[in-house]
Amino acid sequence: MGIVKSEFALALNQVATERGISPQDVLASIEAAVLAAFKKEHADIWDEDVAVVVSKDNGETKVIRAGKDITPPGFGRIAAQTARQVILQKIREAEKKNIISQFRDQVGSIIRGRIIRTDAYNVHVDIGKSEAVLPREEQIRNETYRVNSQIVALLKDIVEDKFGHSRIVLSRSDVNLLKELFKREVPEIGTGTVEIKDVVREPGERAKIAVHSSQGGVDPVGACVGQKGVRVQTVTDELGGAEKIDIIPWSKDTKTYLTSALSPAKILGIEIDTVAKLAKVTVDESQAPLAIGKGGVNVNLASRLVGYEIDIIQVPVEGSKEEVAQVQETPEPESGSDAAAVEDAPAAAEPEQAA
Repeated sequence: MGIVKSEFALALNQVATERGISPQDVLASIEAAVLAAFKKEHADIWDEDVAVVVSKDNGETKVIRAGKDITPPGFGRIAAQTARQVILQKIREAEKKNIISQFRDQVGSIIRGRIIRTDAYNVHVDIGKSEAVLPREEQIRNETYRVNSQIVALLKDIVEDKFGHSRIVLSRSDVNLLKELFKREVPEIGTGTVEIKDVVREPGERAKIAVHSSQGGVDPVGACVGQKGVRVQTVTDELGGAEKIDIIPWSKDTKTYLTSALSPAKILGIEIDTVAKLAKVTVDESQAPLAIGKGGVNVNLASRLVGYEIDIIQVPVEGSKEEVAQVQETPEPESGSDAAAVEDAPAAAEPEQAA
């Protein structure tokens, strides 16, 4: 193949050093591609003993069979074109791998991009040097994705398909997106003064985030809400504006935690079965809709947050104080019996107000 030694060596070394590609790998790819070209052009003289050898010094390409040079006249031009295509392909593959490796360090963090197209399953997002996808299962239900609009998402993962192609996967529904947005907006979380203990979401509808501070005098809920609610509102806006976020204080006491988790409903009493992980929560009829929430979203999120199945028991508003007290009373389990451990119900408590 009529390639000047210096030109071929320079091209090969550039690919190897600047793009992170092994020279041997490039040569092997060129040989395989040239062999395929030879087989296509000269099927009449091709068999399993035919091999292609490319000189790493000058790029000279020979077709060998049984130790004999059978390179057809004029085949050098085809080999040169094939080699050029292989080198360019290797450069593109290397650049893509380098870009993917850079984004791999950002997995789990927030990324901003521009929607460039959508299809029946994915939203394709330009994130600068590469393209990412927002699959249907990672989208917020009923959220509209318009071409050329900006989007904030969690860089959730980088996966490979069955062909070995890497794909950057984004998420708008992952709970970690909510965590990362609060980390960005609340300096106290970044410094460790306030800790996010638990997060649950029904993307696009409602979320609950439990926060705690081990430092006295620090209000973790107030820090996350911000002055006049500006911090939580910023997070809500990034999620599309429709997702209501309840910020509650975390507590190691299950009853206290449940009372906060069911806010904004006012709780009359709670019975805890620690063995069955069941909580019977008593509210008056006027508070039941708040405790349950639209479509059961509030009680379901509270259940997931605390880790207890919650049974809401309604008491008529016109019921006497004696009737309410009766509902709150819990019999002590018999000594030595197999009864589940049941804690006494607390007095009615005012839950922390969510943002």
